[in-house]
Amino acid sequence: MAQIEYKDLLDAGVHFGHLTRKWDPRMAPYIFMEKNGIHIIDLNKTVAALDEASNAIRGIVRSGRKVLFVATKKQAQEIVSEEARRLKMPYVTERWQGGMLTNFATIRKSLKKMQSLDKMLKDEETVKGIAKRERLTRTRDKEKLERVLGGIADLTRLPAALFIVDVKREHIAVAEAHRLGIPVFAICDTNSNPDAVDFAIPANDDAYKSISLITLAIGKAIEEGLMERKQDKDDQRIQEEEEAKRSEDQTQARSKEEAQPEAEATTAAVAEDEQEA
Repeated sequence: MAQIEYKDLLDAGVHFGHLTRKWDPRMAPYIFMEKNGIHIIDLNKTVAALDEASNAIRGIVRSGRKVLFVATKKQAQEIVSEEARRLKMPYVTERWQGGMLTNFATIRKSLKKMQSLDKMLKDEETVKGIAKRERLTRTRDKEKLERVLGGIADLTRLPAALFIVDVKREHIAVAEAHRLGIPVFAICDTNSNPDAVDFAIPANDDAYKSISLITLAIGKAIEEGLMERKQDKDDQRIQEEEEAKRSEDQTQARSKEEAQPEAEATTAAVAEDEQEA
């Protein structure tokens, strides 16, 4: 992972925490000082935590599993959805549907309903055959489902990890992940509980620039994991081809060895026949 410069963190306002009266004492190890009634986050801890989180999430992605991005606060929605789409990862940026993880079977049914509505509304013959009011109702149902579940439309099984912006706001997602043993990577501001997640990244979770910087850093780690997975697949394919070629050569060599005594016997028999003649 490319090392993030302290200047980039400062420019993005990553070090700005909440008002001191709104702090969570469990964030004390990550706070550098207090200034003008605001807690200042220790950027050394931010860099170390981000590096650890990036290494862990890269390993998860390298194994071929998905990371679910979760950010429903307004200033985080755009950057998180764009990065998730770029990486072809699932995301939730509108509203966390209760039971999205713990009741995944029901969520899958809603996804199938959304897909069937989409297929039906794209079929011109079917659309012509239904009343205008019914068509409007089904269109609204599809749009509602897409707004809430569109980001996880391709999620066929539970994600291997969650990346969350604002632990307090997404506490339901965190609780569901814990219940299922899914690791959580999260941006934790000074009013958050870092013990609630597996990989806490101390940073400002309100400023767009701060959210963008951390999200892009995590996205870079995921991208590296995807590239490493592709390389692993290529190496495995080459190895399998080499083994197949080696096996074929050995088979051909054995065939030649088995055929040689027969050829020698045939030659000897011909020679013997010529002598008798």
